[in-house]
Amino acid sequence: MKALVIDRDLPRFGAARLAAGLGASPGTRAGPLRLRDDVEPPGLPGPDWIRLRPRTSGICGSDLATVQGRSSRWFEPIVSFPFVPGHEIVADDPDGRRVVVEPVLGCVARGVTPVCPACAEGRIGNCGLLGHGHLAAGLQTGYCCDTGGGWSEELVAHRSQLHEVPDELDDHDALMVEPTACALHGALAAEIGPGDTVAVLGAGTLGYLAVAAVARWSAPLRLLVSARHPHQRDLVRSLAGDAVTPEVCGPDALDRAARRATASQAVGAPGHSGARLSGGVDVTIDCVGSTESITQALAVTRPGGRVIMVGMPGVETLDLTPLWQREIAVRGAYAYGIETVAGQRIRTFDLAFELVASHRLGRLVSATYPLERHRDALDHAANAGRRGGTKVAFDLHAPDHPAGRTLKGRR
Repeated sequence: MKALVIDRDLPRFGAARLAAGLGASPGTRAGPLRLRDDVEPPGLPGPDWIRLRPRTSGICGSDLATVQGRSSRWFEPIVSFPFVPGHEIVADDPDGRRVVVEPVLGCVARGVTPVCPACAEGRIGNCGLLGHGHLAAGLQTGYCCDTGGGWSEELVAHRSQLHEVPDELDDHDALMVEPTACALHGALAAEIGPGDTVAVLGAGTLGYLAVAAVARWSAPLRLLVSARHPHQRDLVRSLAGDAVTPEVCGPDALDRAARRATASQAVGAPGHSGARLSGGVDVTIDCVGSTESITQALAVTRPGGRVIMVGMPGVETLDLTPLWQREIAVRGAYAYGIETVAGQRIRTFDLAFELVASHRLGRLVSATYPLERHRDALDHAANAGRRGGTKVAFDLHAPDHPAGRTLKGRR
């Protein structure tokens, strides 16, 4: 079968990292990603596993970090090579149903009994046995050599990972369910109160989805959002709906917006290395995960406030003194599981389907590409904001499509 494959090739990972530092495309020929047409489809690991044929598969920030050699070495024990990337997957099952894959490979998929405490509580994203059971190591489908991934013509999945797509959702809506579940899990983990002031950093896919989730389930008193480009600011306002009116500004203006919104005072001369706010927002949701965004999150969050890390950080260098001195709580928000909403326990993916349908989040899919044009697709995904787009994906229906298909009327 045809698939994009990443091998364990340290020189190529190093070359990709160097090329990324010089501004090269994530799909550089020097990197570890290869298009092959002779890949053996993965075998079925057990009786509860089935074969899937992907319809479309998204490109997310963690995928870009992987092909650019920027991923943390933390992942090395929970990834197995060679693997086919792609964990945002809409596929056809053997019965012709459209399904979305919940990619985390927890204890149930691995055949581990008894399941670990996290899986027993429904916190599948916190599974501690990602290298156990009858599967090779792999935190998710798309990082495990035994399962395959969405950037291919075929993969396998455990039945517990599958969610049938309602007829009223098209493929692009369905593609947004997995990233929506990630953002939604972070928004609910923030435990936002009705009187809180909240800041969302970043207006990429996760930032947009976090805004929609916060507005739908938390509706804070004030919502500040940093967005670099004008089209991003318009879309943020659209996604917030009527529940809350966000104040949207450029990243450089967020500190001033937080000062105004919280009636804080500036401590220290503007531009001075010791300048800071006397107060700040109650909750900051960082959907970027860079040194700059984490530093800003700590700068705009009040003493005793909370920072939720939704964007995947890498190996970052930053000053954590404000975290210590202002007693800020920092919490990671990875993947999904079961959420508690209005006293009820609900699967994150069920909430994500609802949010995707109510906000028609398929409009965030900006362009699709065949596997043959993976370099163009990865370059587009890495520069989507600057190019006026958001989510870029592979279209497995159109392997011979001559160019990336831009979706009219969809940003």
